[in-house]
Amino acid sequence: MGSPDFAVPTLDALVEARFDIQLVVTQPDRRAGRGRQLEPTSVKTAAAAHGIDVMDWGRGDASAVTEAVLGLNPDAVIVVAFGHILKEPLLSAPRFGCINLHASLLPRWRGVSPVHYSLLHGDEWTGVSIMRMDRGVDTGPVLAHRATPIDPEISAGDLLETLAGLGADLMVHTLRLLESGGVHSEDQNETGAVYAPKLNRSLSPIRWSRPVGTVHNQIRGLMPWPGATTFLGDRQLKITEARPWALMTSAVEPGTVIRCDEDGLVVACGEGSLLITGIQPPGKRPMTAAEFLRGCPIARGAVLKS
Repeated sequence: MGSPDFAVPTLDALVEARFDIQLVVTQPDRRAGRGRQLEPTSVKTAAAAHGIDVMDWGRGDASAVTEAVLGLNPDAVIVVAFGHILKEPLLSAPRFGCINLHASLLPRWRGVSPVHYSLLHGDEWTGVSIMRMDRGVDTGPVLAHRATPIDPEISAGDLLETLAGLGADLMVHTLRLLESGGVHSEDQNETGAVYAPKLNRSLSPIRWSRPVGTVHNQIRGLMPWPGATTFLGDRQLKITEARPWALMTSAVEPGTVIRCDEDGLVVACGEGSLLITGIQPPGKRPMTAAEFLRGCPIARGAVLKS
């Protein structure tokens, strides 16, 4: 059971490892793009390429999927970024349970956006956890985990790709240990639990009065969606790439452009300053700051607003 790009490496790894996958369950096709055409999930496309039967999770009604899964009498149900909370009798039907790949070191960052919140909060380490699901949200016992340091320049999108590959490998390893009885589960410590809720556009506006590290974490933590945004006059810009430039605070209003050249825009923050190297104007593709400036010069002293 899975839906977005993050789940595809696990499906591919299970196929390559010759696990017998009888069924893939995914979200229904959704309309996307300017033409609003129906598009399948990434997992549905991958399952079709492998010749595996696919079912959509019905809108508001899971009875058909539940009946189909129970009829297969599975050893395990593998769940990766599926988008639905499973309930009984699905949870207890498989011999080994419903096994979930989660993109954090549980219990830190339970919920739907663990990668983004780890960056937003400046975490230096993250990882993946393999968990046997229970009735709660990411509260089940952990079967395995693997940690990795966070590159201070990496975006949420790139970190998701890294963790997807790490998690796929760990899932195969864990399932093989389950078959041989070599897995020892560990209950989560509730005192360390932190929740990562669903992202929304209210997180996007950049508050330049914050320290430069906080602003930088916001930009990379919200990339590619919903993105960190600021206004130049009445024009909203999405900042796609940036890095801390200086820790020394400038004697100007936060948001002030204090340097503007081929390297990008240096903008004053509440503490320190930020070098903006990537910008996406409304309705256009992302571009380097240098490309943007050639078409839209910005004077030193201009002020970016929230």
